[in-house]
Amino acid sequence: MKKPNIIFFFTDDQRFDTIGGLNNPNIKTPNLDGLIHRGTAFTNAYIMGGSSGAVCMPSRGMLHTGRSLYRIRGQGEDIDPKHVTLGQVLQESGYTCFGTGKWHNGSASFSRSFNTGAEIFFGGMSDHWNVPACDFDPSGKYPQRPKISNPYADNIVSWHHCDHVTAGKHSTDLFADVTCEFLRHHNSKQNPFFAYVSFMAPHDPRSMPPEFRELYDPDSVGLPENFASQHPFDNGWMTGRDEQLANFPRTKTEVQRHLTEYYAMITHLDTAIGRIIDTLVEQNVLDETIIIFTSDNGLAVGQHGLMGKQNLYDHSIHVPLVMAGPSIPSGQKRDSLVYLIDIFPTLCDLLELPIPHTVEGNSLHPTFNDSEKRIRSCLHFAFQDVQRGIRDERYKLIEYVVNGSHRKTQLFDMISDPTELHNLASDTSRRDVLHNLRNQLKKWQTTYNDTREQGQSFWSSYPY
Repeated sequence: MKKPNIIFFFTDDQRFDTIGGLNNPNIKTPNLDGLIHRGTAFTNAYIMGGSSGAVCMPSRGMLHTGRSLYRIRGQGEDIDPKHVTLGQVLQESGYTCFGTGKWHNGSASFSRSFNTGAEIFFGGMSDHWNVPACDFDPSGKYPQRPKISNPYADNIVSWHHCDHVTAGKHSTDLFADVTCEFLRHHNSKQNPFFAYVSFMAPHDPRSMPPEFRELYDPDSVGLPENFASQHPFDNGWMTGRDEQLANFPRTKTEVQRHLTEYYAMITHLDTAIGRIIDTLVEQNVLDETIIIFTSDNGLAVGQHGLMGKQNLYDHSIHVPLVMAGPSIPSGQKRDSLVYLIDIFPTLCDLLELPIPHTVEGNSLHPTFNDSEKRIRSCLHFAFQDVQRGIRDERYKLIEYVVNGSHRKTQLFDMISDPTELHNLASDTSRRDVLHNLRNQLKKWQTTYNDTREQGQSFWSSYPY
């Protein structure tokens, strides 16, 4: 029996609450809404955080290997050859693996993950209208430029590759167009395809065709409940690159402008995704294709007085995750606590393939037939050497160590306070909750191998 095709849509910096069909009436996403109607949305999907200010780099390394934050190589700048990638598993199972768009984990790991592709962007961010991209090279010998400093942190470097610049076409349309072209020319009757479409949007610089910007009026875009003019304490990343995208203190007008542009980029993405889905229909393969939609991390855009994703609030680590297609229930939601590293083993289960021993994620397959099924009891989070967090079904704990001293404890009730406005750490009635979560948090060290330099720096100054 022929295995289903796979389309994997991966966006950049798109937080969990930016889809109309997931209770955001301020944004226009008709195609993603349709995907939710056809599939299952995981409403508690998270990343583990980031070991780099460029959170997307380790996030993507974890996605493609199914491995946890401190068990990938370095900070995700490349992928250890001993760590099996999703693309490798699928190629070995007879899939044609097509990759386009952003790849932030080194050219060698791209080469072993895909056997075809187009318009490949090796890097973290760029001008959407002038994308430095590569054609697919079966030899894997992509051109290299000298190392340059990563814009997020002075101690991180990345290789930039480019053999042409595609000028005048927005990155979203560029990657969507070559995907549609691939779908029209691939003979899926001979073998199934895996098309990995990794958009650069809605990452800044926030630009888009003007017709999408015109869909939104800044004055009509409501500010989030947790908007603040500044963050109330030093979280260890107060002046990083992303935080400088808006003036200090944050103003209502400026944040509304940023939100307008953010939403417009996402609506543009939605339209491009719609064109790709239409091509699946045109090629008569929609019903035999698994579609996955998610993002590498979220973004604050004015919440808690922050602009970026270098924190452990939900707006930055909570992401959308929708799966649709054969063997996946339609019109369903699941609230089990899940990580993006769970996608790899889930696909293996759906395709009846063995899960590589290097994969650490848990398959979501059991939740499809049991809406009450729990994959894990809690989630752990980290950001560099300054923040560690944990959440269970109800509560989230965030601990801060800044400049070698314990700076702050936050405890939130995620059911009654989903925007994380009311710190309960000093509430005596939650003393047992705080104690239990702190004990669970300490297990992060051994369970997830948080023993590198960042972990040593944090835990040596953490008093509990």
